[in-house]
Amino acid sequence: MRGLAMLLAGWLLCAGAQAQVPDSGRWQELRFGADEVVDRMEDRYIEQVVDLAAAGKLDADRTLLHRLRYVSATLIAAAIELKPEAADWPWEVHLAGAADIDAVCLAGGKLLVGAGFVRRLALTDSELAVLLAHEVAHAIAEHSREFLSEAQLAYRPLVPVDVVMLRLDSDLSLQLRLAGLSRMQEREADQLGMVIAHRAGWPASAMLSFYRKLADADADDGPGEPLIASHPSHASRISMSRGMARLLEP
Repeated sequence: MRGLAMLLAGWLLCAGAQAQVPDSGRWQELRFGADEVVDRMEDRYIEQVVDLAAAGKLDADRTLLHRLRYVSATLIAAAIELKPEAADWPWEVHLAGAADIDAVCLAGGKLLVGAGFVRRLALTDSELAVLLAHEVAHAIAEHSREFLSEAQLAYRPLVPVDVVMLRLDSDLSLQLRLAGLSRMQEREADQLGMVIAHRAGWPASAMLSFYRKLADADADDGPGEPLIASHPSHASRISMSRGMARLLEP
């Protein structure tokens, strides 16, 4: 009986829970609990924010921080309309002075945006909304929870979420195995982010101008492809943004 109970418990852990991505309705298999993932991501966020603050690189540009928080507030309100439980998340928005940070929104609504990245692309408020909406989309689609759940299946016996997170940081073979999921999530965040930005009242024209600026910035960096392509091509993102702009504002 004990062996049967352990087998059943293992099956339930593998089966996880099903959820749907807002707007698209795509079904997901989520093997880790939402609170569990949010707690781990919050730990990482706090560690990063504390390190930035200690180095004098947190929220240094008050004017840009004000813009960031104003724009993100409109997007968070629109995101909550799509995912009502996000109203209870501990949303937080900070500006980083570190050169290696562009933008991220961790599970639970933890936004961190690189000041240098925003300045380099010379983003207007509308284009900044497209950038932030993409990151907010990752959070409300629970992409981190889905990604970690899929990564867990690579290990037998199954391991806890903190172990999966540590292994993902260094396991190149696992990163390669999940590259297809990563690209799909990025495409989904592009599309869902455009919906969020539109619902928040930002013009659809900014979608195309933002992705064109992003492509131009990468072109200025010169040739070279990453070992693991985790994002769609610039051409496909520009094409999607053009189509979404026409769909949302015909």
